[in-house]
Amino acid sequence: MARRAFYSFHYNPDNWRAGQVRNMGVIDGDQPASDNDWETITKGGDATIQRWIDNQLDGKSVAIVLVGANTAGRKWINYEIKKAWSENKGLLGIHIHNIKDKESNQTTKGSNPFSGIVVDGKNLGSIVETYDPPYTTSTEVYNYIKLHLAGWIETAVGIRTNA
Repeated sequence: MARRAFYSFHYNPDNWRAGQVRNMGVIDGDQPASDNDWETITKGGDATIQRWIDNQLDGKSVAIVLVGANTAGRKWINYEIKKAWSENKGLLGIHIHNIKDKESNQTTKGSNPFSGIVVDGKNLGSIVETYDPPYTTSTEVYNYIKLHLAGWIETAVGIRTNA
């Protein structure tokens, strides 16, 4: 079965890194919002943001949280995680701190965004897999994610199916 993914990430610091993962071509991804589109969406307030997220998640089989330095605990990241889980979508996290941004900078490893999120009495931190590529070189991290992403997605779908 062809998988379609929704990518969740902290927009400003991680958009460049997220773009690299999204453009790997491993699976079909969601359509990214451009800077101008995202500005328009956020100006619409919480209801507009929530509606946009809900529409983006529609028809996706998996939600992939791309974990940067400050992804965990963000209001809309938490919403996307809870929404994906409640809609029975596969859910996984990938640490992207060692992928370089557009200025060729790496960042620090962020906390697990699933820790402490409880849905239907289940702590997602103990269920959802979060992957941390075992390399520090941006190219090696990219290649590792590209090699394993399809398998991680199938694992996430299986976990959600059996949870």
